[in-house]
Amino acid sequence: MKAFVLKEPGAVGWADVPEPELTPYGAILEPVAMAPCSSDVHTVFGGGSRKAPNLVLGHECVARVVKAGELVEDFKPGEVVAVPAITPDWRARGIQEHNFKHASAPFSGHQLGRSQPGVFSERFLIPDADTTLARIPEGISIEQALMCVDVVTTGFTGAENADIKFGDTVVVMGIGPIGLMAVAGAALKGASRILAVGERPLCVQRALEMGATEVLNYRDNDVVRQVLERTGGVGADSVIICGGGDQVFAQAVDMVRYGVGVVSNINYFGGTGSLPFPKFSGGRGMAGKTIRTELAEGGRVRIERMLDMVKYGRIHPERLVTHHLKGFDKIEQALYLMRDKPKDLIKVMVTTE
Repeated sequence: MKAFVLKEPGAVGWADVPEPELTPYGAILEPVAMAPCSSDVHTVFGGGSRKAPNLVLGHECVARVVKAGELVEDFKPGEVVAVPAITPDWRARGIQEHNFKHASAPFSGHQLGRSQPGVFSERFLIPDADTTLARIPEGISIEQALMCVDVVTTGFTGAENADIKFGDTVVVMGIGPIGLMAVAGAALKGASRILAVGERPLCVQRALEMGATEVLNYRDNDVVRQVLERTGGVGADSVIICGGGDQVFAQAVDMVRYGVGVVSNINYFGGTGSLPFPKFSGGRGMAGKTIRTELAEGGRVRIERMLDMVKYGRIHPERLVTHHLKGFDKIEQALYLMRDKPKDLIKVMVTTE
């Protein structure tokens, strides 16, 4: 069958790959809608750990069930479902230690397009359907469901780990699709003031629509200085890192409050080496600032909760989809759009029918 694969670092293409083999608890699905992610861009063009030859890419998908294993109880062929980007092995021992994202090995929850074939193929396998696939409520569009499988849950993970309290001042660094949902999540968690950092006009507009009270352009002035000026020198209660190079990690520590401040990172920092940690604003190791680094939440229950947030009008993630392409073969074009980031792009969706 046809699949879009990583040929070698920096090179993608189409390949004929084996059909997936059905497992007793699993389901074979065919894509209805797909979206390449910045993580796919990192996998292809950003280096990182070695990947299997002709690895099928992709982890953002709404799909139709083609076959269900004999032990699958909740899903039947023909149903259209949301496929979470994060698919933990819920039967791994580490799950009982609440290690949902790294239960079997580092990043074992992030399997699709990484340690197992991804969703950019004519058919793909989800090994445990009942614990992974998410039902899409009536009235939810394909666009909305597709954004929930990764973008919404990742942005919300950043807000959850920022320990936001009612009335807090929160900085969101980076207002691409993930950052925009972190803005929405921070607003829902009770932040009174949300300072978003970014410059692309459409993203600025969306950030204000989703709850940002102000958008700071990091090109206008030093962003740390801008935050400290607006907080009387105290700093923000929380900083959510959703984009940027290595320097943003130190900037987040610089701009968060002493004693109670939380830095919540959901950004991918490519390459090797170390992230900078500022000694002075880090209190020379004694500033009482908390740093949390997290992979997104995944699994069936999580994504169905995200879909309920859409169903009841709490969020509107369809506003992130700026580009629509039709045809399975358009996924290559979509990947390059995500890499090149034209000014009018936030997310691109590819539909197969």
